[in-house]
Amino acid sequence: MIDTLSHLPRPDADATELAKNFSDLAPPLNARQAALESARCLYCYDAPCINACPSDIDIPSFIGSISHDNVTGAAQTILSANILGGSCARVCPTEILCQQACVRNNEKECAPVLIGLLQRYAIDNAQFSEHPFKRSAATGKRIAVVGAGPAGLSCAHRLAMHGHEVVIFEAREKSGGLNEYGIAKYKLVDDFAQKEVDFLLQIGGIEIRHGQKLGDNLTLTELHQQFDSVFLGLGLAASKQLGLTDENAAGLMAATDYIRELRQTDDLSQLPVANRCIVLGAGNTAIDMAVQMAKLGARDVNLVYRRGLSDMGATGHEQHIAKDNQVRLLTWAQPEAVLLDDAGKVRGMRFAKTRMENGRLSTTGETFELAADAIFKAIGQAFDNNSLSDPLAAELKRAGERIWVDENLRTSIAGVYAGGDCTSLDQDLTVQAVQHGKLAAEAIHSTLSLKVEAA
Repeated sequence: MIDTLSHLPRPDADATELAKNFSDLAPPLNARQAALESARCLYCYDAPCINACPSDIDIPSFIGSISHDNVTGAAQTILSANILGGSCARVCPTEILCQQACVRNNEKECAPVLIGLLQRYAIDNAQFSEHPFKRSAATGKRIAVVGAGPAGLSCAHRLAMHGHEVVIFEAREKSGGLNEYGIAKYKLVDDFAQKEVDFLLQIGGIEIRHGQKLGDNLTLTELHQQFDSVFLGLGLAASKQLGLTDENAAGLMAATDYIRELRQTDDLSQLPVANRCIVLGAGNTAIDMAVQMAKLGARDVNLVYRRGLSDMGATGHEQHIAKDNQVRLLTWAQPEAVLLDDAGKVRGMRFAKTRMENGRLSTTGETFELAADAIFKAIGQAFDNNSLSDPLAAELKRAGERIWVDENLRTSIAGVYAGGDCTSLDQDLTVQAVQHGKLAAEAIHSTLSLKVEAA
């Protein structure tokens, strides 16, 4: 149970009804739909959709395989570039990546090819008799991967393909990272994140040790000494703070903490629900939190952002999902004070109205209040500096608060690589983290191979 919300009621709906509310957001294509949709692809020679895909999937090739009824071949093409292609097909913002780049995405064509749904169709319907990738001859090298999220899993799988032994150190009791703990429940249903992990591990040569947290019972110094290389896929484990008085009051918590609890519960009817709630933020996590609270039965859900709609990190598609679930998107307002009742519990928040003035965000002097039983912070994730507290880790060069890496995902310490959200590269997307892990694995393999040749 989430202690800070223990005073709130439970949903009015029963577990069965709530489960329906959290069913698949985008139902999969059937065979006929997939055939018709794949026939719309023009198989461009210099396909812009490939250039827009962070993981370099050969999109025309896999769609062509679907159109020729070779679904397993399509899945093989996808997975060779993105071993987590199933989850990425579900959570990737295709509307601003491959589908936005599609040549059919114009007024005359009406709509782009539904690449994300076709990718999901291929992965979900592939008939592999065994794992589609084989391990190369054993190299005798051992690599430590810290974090069993998308970046770490991708890195581990590619290293295992090259014949290396991999040990993944994961702090939580389950693997999957963001896919397991941080994505809205209606986007990844039927325990898909764990099924994908199980599939990935079939290649062999990968061991996962749970309950191993860097900066707690694990140090970078030890890993650097005991393994031939180290990959850090730490993610962003801490939540940013508002910097307001009473930020720790009952009824105020990080959205990621609630989403994690929601994704792990077997009975949604036992979750605390706020009839009136405020979500602070502008990204996909804020949307996920607001929509899920609405699906649990909240009657008044306000998502508040200090800038305008066009500045929101959440895509237009995500914003539409929020509106379809009766979430109000309130802009040009920033938190000023947490309002408490006589018992010290959240009763609302006061906001200062904002505007852009000479290119800078400023307050107008006007304020307003919103009543709420709970407030959820989704203002961004922060780096957990405790994870890099040992002497060697402290030497890592930073880019802001994140880990600096070069174009080959190498950190400032020889033999240590990093990828995903803990680095300052690119966007904080699952598909980008997968690509980082893959590229880091190739860089690690190349370096280790050169050392063998030199010896």
